[in-house]
Amino acid sequence: MIRSPTFPSTIAMLLMACSTPASARADDAAKQRAAAEAEERLHQDWPWLGRYRAANAALEPATAPRMVFMGDSITQGWIDKVPGFFTAGRLDRGVGGQTTPQMLLRFRQDVIALKPAIVQIMGGTNDIAGNTGPMTPEQTQANIMSMTELAQSHGIRVILASIPPAANFPWRPGLATIPRIAAMNAWLKTYATSVGATYADYWGALHDGDALRREWTYDGVHPNEAGYAVMAPVAEKAIRAAMAASPRGRRS
Repeated sequence: MIRSPTFPSTIAMLLMACSTPASARADDAAKQRAAAEAEERLHQDWPWLGRYRAANAALEPATAPRMVFMGDSITQGWIDKVPGFFTAGRLDRGVGGQTTPQMLLRFRQDVIALKPAIVQIMGGTNDIAGNTGPMTPEQTQANIMSMTELAQSHGIRVILASIPPAANFPWRPGLATIPRIAAMNAWLKTYATSVGATYADYWGALHDGDALRREWTYDGVHPNEAGYAVMAPVAEKAIRAAMAASPRGRRS
């Protein structure tokens, strides 16, 4: 038999609810809204084409060569934490949680249509994590190749970014990240050389053993402000190298 709560226990529950800080309740509500929005987007706009649609439409005509940073939360976090890095002409088109098939579907809208001189492609972390379902390394590589080919066919120089180090993914406990990241980065470096793209070795700059150096991350996967400060010289070097190279294909 289910008993009704006693008066004292009811009072206790009410007091506990009242004692929960308003900020904590607001955070919980925000998380619930975000989860509901993500679930709806999964069915309505899987690649999230709507994320940057308005920003793209509002862009003024370019007066200097543009560069687009295409990627996932590591790319999105760069402008969130260090907006000053994105000087005139540098556009961040990162979307948290995305996998390379989602990036590929966004590529024409968020890269090609913006007519940049350079695109940096950073993806693969969430493929390894299986954020949108299990993926083989070959599937990730195919998506990277497709984005590279699309860019180069429109005369856009390509920077292929390494996957940053991560000893584990907090949202995928037990996953063997280290060998998968190492194998994908080895492939990215070789592929970049074979197609005339520039390889940006963020892994080499950020690692401490096989992990992301503790001082440069807040969760072992995503850089903090100090981490992005370490990444900036790698990016600048890659940008200079890419600009010095002749673009392949035609300009759109």
